[in-house]
Amino acid sequence: MKKSTHLPTEYDAILIVGFGGPQRREDVLPFLENVTRGRNIPRERLLGVAEHYYHFGGKSPINDQVRELIGALRPVLQARGIILPISWGNRNWHPFLADTMRELTSAGAKRVLALVLAAYSSYSSCRQYREDIERARAVVGDKAPAVDKIRVFFNHPGFIAANADHLREALDKIPSERRSSAHVAFTAHSIPISMAQTSRYAEQLKEACRLVCERLEIPESRWALAYQSRSGRPGDPWLEPDICDHLAALHANGVSDVALLPIGFLSDHLEVLYDLDIEAREKSEKLGLNLVRAATVGTHPQFVAGLADLIEERLNPSSSRPALGALGAWPDVCPADCCPAPRRG
Repeated sequence: MKKSTHLPTEYDAILIVGFGGPQRREDVLPFLENVTRGRNIPRERLLGVAEHYYHFGGKSPINDQVRELIGALRPVLQARGIILPISWGNRNWHPFLADTMRELTSAGAKRVLALVLAAYSSYSSCRQYREDIERARAVVGDKAPAVDKIRVFFNHPGFIAANADHLREALDKIPSERRSSAHVAFTAHSIPISMAQTSRYAEQLKEACRLVCERLEIPESRWALAYQSRSGRPGDPWLEPDICDHLAALHANGVSDVALLPIGFLSDHLEVLYDLDIEAREKSEKLGLNLVRAATVGTHPQFVAGLADLIEERLNPSSSRPALGALGAWPDVCPADCCPAPRRG
């Protein structure tokens, strides 16, 4: 693999690692079977989630969104003198990580820097991706490149600034005379309580929410974190409150305007579109709540610049490691006991 960069680096390529999503109706059930393999999810639950995808024609927007992000990131890196090829592999659907690892190996890559598209630490959003990468390397064999993962970035200034900018835009849609009493509801993907107890996922999420509100001078009394997209077995406890339950509680407490920011997600993919723009909006309309939804960070320039910061700090040891708040910059290499795999019942 031909490598050209103005920065001294031991890396031959950047690997974007994503979740993946179906491209057409026929892909939906095989995709969901990949997502839930080994988790004993009832078939009825799988079919129910499939209907969410069918509502949008069976195609998730997530793959196009990753392509847009790569397209936005490449010139920012080049402007910083970082001229490395960018590859992309997914956990659950094409392009699969193993196929991308084969391509990197064939191109002669010896060491690769992986940017996982997840801002927070939990088994499913951190360790499992590292396991996915190692599984893909094992499929390729001894010639597969070594892969280093970039740190999680829940409190990176670029991530916080982009979220704050989008939240400000949403709040501006609320009539000015009611804006100061509007409530901010942040959402993130719920995970099992057992997984949350062995990670710092909820703590990192709350810190990101706090940092966004601090930037916009929103008092603690006017915001809260809720969860969405619960899956898994119905009897297992997951992080709460669910966003629809939270909206009902806000209404009961006399709130009339809510700005909704899915801070746990990086793009407006299908879970955001269905769970918030359909289910949460329908709930709000029934309650008589005025709901405005803020966009995810997507390709916001400050977020893209933040991703470039994270790449640059690994290529150039003399660069800074920006992070906001008391939790500081997360380590590059996760501790051995970090985010262990949940026990499967």
